[in-house]
Amino acid sequence: MISEGDHAALAPEQATIPPGHSWHRIPIVAGVIALVGAVACAILGAANPKQFFFSWLVSFLFFLSLALGALFFVLIQYAAQGGWGIVLRRIGETTFATIPVMAVLFLPVLLGLHDLYEWSHAEAVAADALLRWKAPYLNVPFFLIRAVLYFGIWSFIALIYYRGSRGQDVTGDLGVSARLRRFAGPAIIVLALTQTFASVDWIMSLTPHWYSTMFGVYFFAGSFVGFIALLSVIAPAMRQAGLLDAVISPEHLQDVGKLLFAFTVFWTYIAFSQFFLIWYGNLPEETIWYKARMEGSWMTVSLFLMAGHFVAPFFYLMGRAVKRNNATLAAGGVWLLIMHFLDLYWQVMPTLHPEGLRPSLLDIAALLAVGGCFVAAASWLMRRQALVPLRDPRLAESLAFENV
Repeated sequence: MISEGDHAALAPEQATIPPGHSWHRIPIVAGVIALVGAVACAILGAANPKQFFFSWLVSFLFFLSLALGALFFVLIQYAAQGGWGIVLRRIGETTFATIPVMAVLFLPVLLGLHDLYEWSHAEAVAADALLRWKAPYLNVPFFLIRAVLYFGIWSFIALIYYRGSRGQDVTGDLGVSARLRRFAGPAIIVLALTQTFASVDWIMSLTPHWYSTMFGVYFFAGSFVGFIALLSVIAPAMRQAGLLDAVISPEHLQDVGKLLFAFTVFWTYIAFSQFFLIWYGNLPEETIWYKARMEGSWMTVSLFLMAGHFVAPFFYLMGRAVKRNNATLAAGGVWLLIMHFLDLYWQVMPTLHPEGLRPSLLDIAALLAVGGCFVAAASWLMRRQALVPLRDPRLAESLAFENV
């Protein structure tokens, strides 16, 4: 641990990846994995393009949700003026800095628009009164405009916070924190709105006859749980690798575990509320989505999600000791990342396979391709900068943080 006299400052060598450290190889390894995944997608996708586009959409949504969850995490750190999370904030900044990369990875979704979305076919719209009614919103040109708008807004917010935080490492200007704090509240509102509409466009419109006014919150809850789960893996991994082991303490890990526990419960509350309201309303235009997921092997997945995304982590993360230990916290984070991926898979894939669960090698190939690009970009940024915001005015508070 850092002594009390060291709380006023942190030497750069304490917060960077040392030369020759194994973590410098992560971008190269991740890049190779991405290349292997891309080649597998090209080979396997040629024989089954529709499966490829659905598999790619799931993996794209998974890693984009982690980046958006990271952006929200950093914004609330500024808005709440919290001190404990300063030493962890740079992890969030390097994660959301991948959003421009995710914008590029959205291109295959655009190429597969007609394979993914029923409303993109003019003949389907002409034959369906409801699709005609929704056509002013669900049409290809407006869909593309909204996608550009989403990525433009997210990238703009991400750039402001990423450059501001890194710039403060150099200048030490306290005004940077004040400006970013003032901007955080409006940015949270904009992020909430754009993320909601993006989830409607990219997931809910896969079943264009269905709607839910809670779906945006459901996607947000999953995104934030996903990022906190990622943070629960990366922070202990850094400590285990000798990076920030004197900076990130069990006190910080415990608060990460608290967030993971709390938002797992929040995700469950939103997921159940959406289901319960639709169940007792019992309107055909609302129940069709859940009906498809309560038949055949999709029902098994639904029950497994219930147990794996709530019951198991609820009891596992309840204890204090689990949250303060590198290995046990990381294990909980890995499990919830798997559950978050399965949740998105469960949201998307019944559109393609209503008859039941049909795993495909393209699911793995797409996960490797998108995930490799995501990890390569984030780890490349991580090795080019300090791992904590060295001259943030609340750094000393964060280093001295203790749970009450």
